[in-house]
Amino acid sequence: MSRKKKPLPILENITITDVAAEGKSLVRVNDMVIFVPFTVPGDVVDLQIRKKRHSYCEAEVIRFVELSKVREVPMCQHFGVCGGCKWQNLPYEEQLKAKQKQVHDQLKRIGKIELPEFMLILGSEKTKEYRNKLEFGFSNKRWMTKEEINDERLEIKDKNAVGFHITGAFDKILPIEKCWLMDDLHNKIRNEIRDYALEHDLSFFDLRAQTGLLRDLIIRNSNTGEWMVIMQFHLGGTSPSPSEGGGNGREGTSSTHTEANKKRWESEDGRKALALMQHIADKFPEITSLMYVDNQKCNDTIGDLDILTFKGNDYIYETMEDLKFKVGPKSFYQTNTEQAYHLYSVAREFAGLTGNELVYDLYTGTGTIANFVAKEAKQVIGIEYVPEAIEDAKINSEVNNISNTLFYAGDMKDILNDEFIAEHGNPDVIITDPPRAGMHQDVIQTILKACPKRIVYVSCNPATQARDLADLDCKYKVTAVQPVDMFPHTPHVENVVLLERRD
Repeated sequence: MSRKKKPLPILENITITDVAAEGKSLVRVNDMVIFVPFTVPGDVVDLQIRKKRHSYCEAEVIRFVELSKVREVPMCQHFGVCGGCKWQNLPYEEQLKAKQKQVHDQLKRIGKIELPEFMLILGSEKTKEYRNKLEFGFSNKRWMTKEEINDERLEIKDKNAVGFHITGAFDKILPIEKCWLMDDLHNKIRNEIRDYALEHDLSFFDLRAQTGLLRDLIIRNSNTGEWMVIMQFHLGGTSPSPSEGGGNGREGTSSTHTEANKKRWESEDGRKALALMQHIADKFPEITSLMYVDNQKCNDTIGDLDILTFKGNDYIYETMEDLKFKVGPKSFYQTNTEQAYHLYSVAREFAGLTGNELVYDLYTGTGTIANFVAKEAKQVIGIEYVPEAIEDAKINSEVNNISNTLFYAGDMKDILNDEFIAEHGNPDVIITDPPRAGMHQDVIQTILKACPKRIVYVSCNPATQARDLADLDCKYKVTAVQPVDMFPHTPHVENVVLLERRD
């Protein structure tokens, strides 16, 4: 006979005490840590425990008894459902304090190494419209609120939506009317595409069934005033094989469709897609790079697909100081342009370059940091896993008449080895900006053998950064720590650390 699970408790009149990781807040009740989303310190709430673990619980608010005096009124109508800006209810100064504390606690607790006094976090000058890129999904199964689900009288006929994926529900999309993270033109473009699609009965994607014409939308802009829009379609039928090629667009392009692809875009779905592209082009002359792609894969990534140019160029430009950076549809570029400048300025300052140094820039991406510091170094060598990014890095050096950079594509742990260093020379300075997982142990060991005078470690994840700092501690001392906020209203934080060799 099955035993019923004991119902999880409701806790009343609980005062939230602190900010926690992942945008949540916390409170301790009878030595049990309880994590609660969408609350701020000082809120008095009734809580329903939803998950119970050995050392902590997760709960949700079922009633606000009293609102905190430090609470901010969220600017966004989607706050509380959309999981993107979880700290809109927390004043920005309090967000910065929480991020400073997060960096300090993680480097202390995980790194367990000697640390200097931390510099005060650099806040973002913009807290609205600070992003230069957003991605939206289309779905024929939009996210429904609890109220909609529980209202038996409500008949919902239109379940199509374009917006953000809901955390924990990979096939559901929250309809977005207005997002505050990017210049408002992006809202007009997205909403116009939605309205056109509904008016012309275009099908929205069904992720489980892998059907539907409209799949994904990427919008980018730059500080030069340029706009890039990429429409991702899912044409009916079977995609051409790689040997047939992908072709390359209509206008502003260097090549043409193969015959196989031409027939696909002349199909009924293809004609509908191209009619939508023409509508976007006519409606928004501000778009300088209008592109499209047919994605028949099970995921939305486009790095391995041929992207076609409908109108304009297949790139936009960003500027930083006197440099120009070419950004294509597959390029990585920091999504907060203005704050990226401050981040890279810190890295350059920490590097302490005099013009005579050989610099290795690890995880160089499109070579932004490498080109940014090149004029103050003897030579900069960048290494990156993604071949397309390395091609962008080379182009960015060429565009800016920079002749003292070299770039190599490949897995970092395979490229950066004793033979590579013997060929190119021992670096005086290493700048490393790894992904969230941090650096591979083989890379750390090679860095220790190379023994540069200084290491500048840029990280988007202070936890893995702290782990790597502990491994480097045998030869290096941390002499400066500078947190930088790239993403207001989110719990994410960048951190730059300077390590100097123990001589």
